[in-house]
Amino acid sequence: MSERTMFPAKGRAREELWAALETMRDGDADWRHGRVPLYVFGSLPEVEAVGRDAYAAYFTENALGARRAFGSLARMEGEVVAMSLDLFQAPQTATGSMTSGGSESILLAVKACREDARRRRGDAAFRGNLVLAETAHPAFDKAARLMDLPVRRVPAGADYRADARAMAAAIDRDTMMLVGSVPCFPFGVIDPIGELSELASSRDLWLHVDACVGGYLAPFARAAGHPVPPFDFALPGVVSMSADLHKFGFCPKPASVVLFRDQQRADGAGFDLDVWPSGRFRTGTLVGTRPGGAVAGAWAVLNYLGRDGYTMIASRLIAMRQAYVEGIEAIAPLRVFGKPDLTIFAFGAPGLDMAGVAKGMETRGWVPGMISRPPGMHMMASLLHEAARADYLADLSAAVAAAPRIQQDSVSAEY
Repeated sequence: MSERTMFPAKGRAREELWAALETMRDGDADWRHGRVPLYVFGSLPEVEAVGRDAYAAYFTENALGARRAFGSLARMEGEVVAMSLDLFQAPQTATGSMTSGGSESILLAVKACREDARRRRGDAAFRGNLVLAETAHPAFDKAARLMDLPVRRVPAGADYRADARAMAAAIDRDTMMLVGSVPCFPFGVIDPIGELSELASSRDLWLHVDACVGGYLAPFARAAGHPVPPFDFALPGVVSMSADLHKFGFCPKPASVVLFRDQQRADGAGFDLDVWPSGRFRTGTLVGTRPGGAVAGAWAVLNYLGRDGYTMIASRLIAMRQAYVEGIEAIAPLRVFGKPDLTIFAFGAPGLDMAGVAKGMETRGWVPGMISRPPGMHMMASLLHEAARADYLADLSAAVAAAPRIQQDSVSAEY
């Protein structure tokens, strides 16, 4: 057991603290040069600067007090939600909130669905189940565990996309929510949301579209001329969506949105208590205090880039993704799994020790992303990875050449 750090008896000088921070950072991965396959999402330096400066301008403000004390934050949050609803072709009845990230957005959508199901069934204790593909994000299980709800994960199809027929077979009288991903995290493919919308409509079920990764990329990739299937509120079965501003919206963390087709169903996401001596306590989100900087940063970045800026970046990202895929598949025996739609992709090869390949990349200074079924490597590429491509492919080729030809049943994949 390491020795516990003691609370300092006296404060330290700012210069000394800054030097300590820089020293601690020395061991961190070199994300700025594309050596990290996830966690950080880079676009253009000027976009990062806009988001950082706007965040700093509202560093102290608390978005919990937006309605009562910080009207500028209320306005900016409202405009971020409205711009997102516009982007995702939502009806005029639609509404939503900014959240701390995809996990909170998903939790709020599941809670809203549960409350709606209880209201419609007249059963305040109803615990409906969720039906989703095995490739859906674990945040749905996290939400379900917190609410003691059953989850039914269904095998994906041969193309790694959700299998609508298999999901239909898993539905029973207690099913309340279906889930589709845009795209799924493991393989970067977009689920057949159109089919899931028809299924949800025919069974009177709530369809949630998890666009946490692709929400602020897919519409602009389509605008740049790349094929992207329908996935948003234009499909009548879609009831709610989650989309992370701090991923391919390139906004400062933490920032996401959860969106609902109408106010009645959105009401179930919030919290309202009136038994406290301090008075009524209401929040539209799970958390109370929220950083005002995240709201201001998101508002600034969305307005700075606009549709034309995002479309330009999306065009570069899709071209970069394709160059990576072609480069990887030129390294025998590697193959990309499925046909990735945006910038997430995974790859591997039967008979090749992918854990050994990952170790080889790690020794060459890369943080390897991994998937376990099938064993492979994984990347969620942003513009940070554009200039790193030649070095990545060269080191990957060397790591593959050195790796044992032994089939591994699985590898450890941790995020």
